[in-house]
Amino acid sequence: MRGGELSDGVVTLTPLRRDDVEAHLAGEDELLVRWLNGGPGTREGVEAYLRHCEEQWDAAGPLRAFGIRAGAGGVLAGTVDLRFAGEGLAPGQVNVAYGLYPSWRGRGLATRAVLLASRYAAAEGAREAVIQVDPGNPASAAVARRAGFVPRGRPPGDTAAARFDRYVRDLRGRAGRAHARRPSSDPGA
Repeated sequence: MRGGELSDGVVTLTPLRRDDVEAHLAGEDELLVRWLNGGPGTREGVEAYLRHCEEQWDAAGPLRAFGIRAGAGGVLAGTVDLRFAGEGLAPGQVNVAYGLYPSWRGRGLATRAVLLASRYAAAEGAREAVIQVDPGNPASAAVARRAGFVPRGRPPGDTAAARFDRYVRDLRGRAGRAHARRPSSDPGA
């Protein structure tokens, strides 16, 4: 996948890269900070995270972070991350986390990105995708439902994951439906 992209004709996912720093910092708002980032981004922090993302792609690590690109020229509209290992995940599960920048919300792009990322995860061997949603974030829960995820409650125990509602989708039989293509020099392609 390194260097390639996934597309449904409206949304394109590409691995996050270091030259996404400016677009990410410009797109970050209070909602992304609250629901996804845990704190306002700094140039140094975003650069370090994007280096980590590139390293994870290069090493086929458990994190696969995509830029969600849309519109003319494939503008960075947000991110979708897949984590193939982590707290509260069983073998074969992948965590899906997503966020859009304010000017791109309300267009169905997050749902499309989640579907593309889920197909990628299935092709990589994941059997089930999990979205963990803060109970105070109904917009994220709506994306999960539109993407075919079903509510499963909260995991048991006194862990960080137990604070979130879980939405789950079976991925078996979903591999190969994402359209993968190489980057093109034609911006209309």
